[in-house]
Amino acid sequence: MRVTIASRRSDLARIQAYQVGEALQTAHPQIEINYSFHESLGDRNQNDPLWQMPEKGVFTQDFRAGLLQGEFDLVVHSWEDLAIEEDPETEVAATLSRADARDLLLVREDRWPEVERTGVMSIFTSSPRRSYNLESFLREALPARLRELNFTNVRGNVPTRVRKLLQSETDGLIVAKAAIDRLLSAKQSEFAATQQELRSALSQCRWMVLPLRDNPAAPAQGALAVEIARRRADLRELLAPLNCADTFAAVTREREILRGYGGGCHQKIGASVLLRPFGELTFLRGVTDDGEVLDRCSLRTSKPRPPKIDRDKMWPLDVSDADWFSREAIPVKPAVEPPALWIAKADALPDDWRLCPGQIVWASGVKTWKRLARRGVWVNGSAESLGQQEPQNIETLVGFPLNWLKLTHESGYTEGEMPALGTYRLMPNNGRVDLEGKEYFFWKSGSSFEHALSLNPWIESMTHFCGPGNTQRTLEKNGVQPFVFLDHTQWLEEMSV
Repeated sequence: MRVTIASRRSDLARIQAYQVGEALQTAHPQIEINYSFHESLGDRNQNDPLWQMPEKGVFTQDFRAGLLQGEFDLVVHSWEDLAIEEDPETEVAATLSRADARDLLLVREDRWPEVERTGVMSIFTSSPRRSYNLESFLREALPARLRELNFTNVRGNVPTRVRKLLQSETDGLIVAKAAIDRLLSAKQSEFAATQQELRSALSQCRWMVLPLRDNPAAPAQGALAVEIARRRADLRELLAPLNCADTFAAVTREREILRGYGGGCHQKIGASVLLRPFGELTFLRGVTDDGEVLDRCSLRTSKPRPPKIDRDKMWPLDVSDADWFSREAIPVKPAVEPPALWIAKADALPDDWRLCPGQIVWASGVKTWKRLARRGVWVNGSAESLGQQEPQNIETLVGFPLNWLKLTHESGYTEGEMPALGTYRLMPNNGRVDLEGKEYFFWKSGSSFEHALSLNPWIESMTHFCGPGNTQRTLEKNGVQPFVFLDHTQWLEEMSV
């Protein structure tokens, strides 16, 4: 059997087509694969911003006729490029496991000192979503006092955009991280020159992987869509072994969210769905055409919630009441060749450490990120308060394996192969917190839970809640199965009568 796979002609589109072809051949070794590469309207019109083009599916619609007429059997798209409306004659029959959905910010090293000096920064992006959501985030996440942040339209494929960055007077560029990862990891020799050019460009830039909490991706970003004619039941069956059900479900939900607000690449709306063992996370941020501001993080848990309860039986009502410790610094010196740093709290990075240029810094959450930025630290990314088990996915970007070191307190939670260095110790505060009569407890750290348990053994049989990540694992290690909420505020809102 012979199967013809179509896609756009760009390097990235061909790589994606090859990925599907290789997966198809692995599942069905007897199949012969042919490829058919074409230009789309979006490729031919390189002048207008995408969001100003009147046509829908400017990178995908040109393939529809060929698909229906049998010129090729299936088309591989970046799923985010497909029009948000369903097509009555074609369908997405499969998707592979999703690549990283996050955006990547590249900033030219030679221009960063000027940004720090003047507080003025310019960034290339073709996305109204990115411009809107990052206007506020970058002012707190960058280690510079920005008084002016300008977003400028840019067109072209990813290598072209990177080239424009280096040839212009613009300071930065935002691209989909999945595109960079796929271009850098392609095995075919035809992409060697592009890879060399990208590596050279990356060596001239500092970078940030932007968090989905503050900058949710375009729905379906990082996912591939394998489109077929609806009448081709034979292809639907052939593609079934390739399909990643989790990716398909997450993308379907993201597209439903965007469809509810009208859809289209002109929208200033990001929506990202993450499937994790503890439940389904949804990040929604932006502004609708009607001016409605969207800023929501929600969690649909994998196990039912307990009944609601009176607030006077909940602890703490104010999260600051749960701070059981003061902190005492431990004198430690950085390694001569420091590894990549995973920082649990901003205080865990000693004030007297001077980080080397290019030092990779990963924050446990966005609050830690912003606190580090206020200290002048360039942060490369964040675990988004989901725990150190949340993968960084940056080794393709940096080009070599990384050795990580976690900075935390001396008895901080460690998991897996990441070694930890205690840079401070927790000193229990004087006095005993009165927990009598409380039945529902929310813990912001595993250390607080273990200290409270040592003073009040009876709380073990109570009902406990915490955020996802290391605190959850500490409670489980102590024989407690907590209910997971995103944060203390959500817990109070949803669990109190």
